[in-house]
Amino acid sequence: MAIRLGIAPIGWSNDDLPELGGDITLEQCLKEARQAGYSGVEKGGKFPMDPKLLKPIMADHQLELVSGWFSGRLLEVTVEEEKSLIKEQLALYQAMGCPVMVYAETVGTVQGLIDTPVSQRPKLTPDQIRRYGEKLTKFAEFLQAEHCPMTFHHHMGTVIETEEEIDLLMESTDAPVGLLLDTGHLTFAGGDVLATTERWGRRINHVHTKDIRKDVLKKLKAEDWSFLKGVLEGVFTVPGDGSIDFGAFMKSLKTIGYSGWVVIEAEQDPKKANPLKMAEIGMAALSEAAAAAGLSIAS
Repeated sequence: MAIRLGIAPIGWSNDDLPELGGDITLEQCLKEARQAGYSGVEKGGKFPMDPKLLKPIMADHQLELVSGWFSGRLLEVTVEEEKSLIKEQLALYQAMGCPVMVYAETVGTVQGLIDTPVSQRPKLTPDQIRRYGEKLTKFAEFLQAEHCPMTFHHHMGTVIETEEEIDLLMESTDAPVGLLLDTGHLTFAGGDVLATTERWGRRINHVHTKDIRKDVLKKLKAEDWSFLKGVLEGVFTVPGDGSIDFGAFMKSLKTIGYSGWVVIEAEQDPKKANPLKMAEIGMAALSEAAAAAGLSIAS
């Protein structure tokens, strides 16, 4: 059993906050990701959508395209309409051999609104989550048939944020709906990362590892900040630079038999947190934690 270590470009350039790393090129991002030892990256806004252009770029840097974010809208569109909306991204991921499609429900989300507190996010009733789950399963079955399975991203500011909402969504969906376990978002939401990992291990098909700065999170909640203000103030960081016990988390991944990608996705201001240095800190922390847990890392 082995995991693979990847990183998201959000530490270099933030698509939701263009002022963060707007001047950093894709070339720098990929070069430094490889320099830090990663074998794959997730997609960002600076990546070309044409596989004929992207394949040689990735090959030049000896990196694989792991996956990337898709802003789902199934709460307000039909399954057939969602198929049309995802068509271009799905074609890219199929051509690039991506193992999963990162899917998050973004209808009503406040994650990109810098003046709206994250506490003002939309919420669904249990019955609404159950009905949504039925629709999500149908769409996930489509993605599975297209050989790019769904990995559902619980995310701050969205309708699926808390441990309880994750549980209900998983209970309300079938196996084609995979779960993206994000250590930073679940900790931010007050959830139990280890318990959730072990409870839904059979459904976890992608992992995001971001760390949390507890002091910033405490201030964020006390002053009712927006999600993006939290990002600007440094609520997130890479493993090994915050408060989450990644040694225990890697042991949990070992327990559930996880063998997919483990991706660092820690949005920060690159002028405050040098992307290459952060990538190296995260690589060292995850490598050490994986070794201690008995998880081998494939190149």
